[in-house]
Amino acid sequence: MKRLLSFAIVPLFMLFFGLALATPHSAFAQDHVVSPSDLQNDVSAASASRQQNRQQLQNFLSSPEAQRALRSAHMDSQQVKDAVSQLDDSDLARLSARSEKAQKDFAAGTLSDRDLIIILVAIAALILIIVAVR
Repeated sequence: MKRLLSFAIVPLFMLFFGLALATPHSAFAQDHVVSPSDLQNDVSAASASRQQNRQQLQNFLSSPEAQRALRSAHMDSQQVKDAVSQLDDSDLARLSARSEKAQKDFAAGTLSDRDLIIILVAIAALILIIVAVR
């Protein structure tokens, strides 16, 4: 009886093993949670956002007011501008938002020249500190 049972199991095992090898691998694979095109879109959006934030900050630091403020604080404006590219995405986004708000407030007349100078020097100092710490 044992021998008969083992003769029945071996062919069944062989059949199952053969089917497992013959079945295409893609039948077992699950779809990716995130498609490659979604990943590409996310990378493109992140890159565009970083570039926009970087440009905003560079424009802010290139303004005549910023140049005067940096000179009066004895800071090298080129060093500050070069350090912007070394910021990570979150720091860049945060400082870009602050610079944009300061520019809008200054244009609307809610900030004085003195206030703008203080903000400019603070942002430049933050940029240099963040880069120096890394």
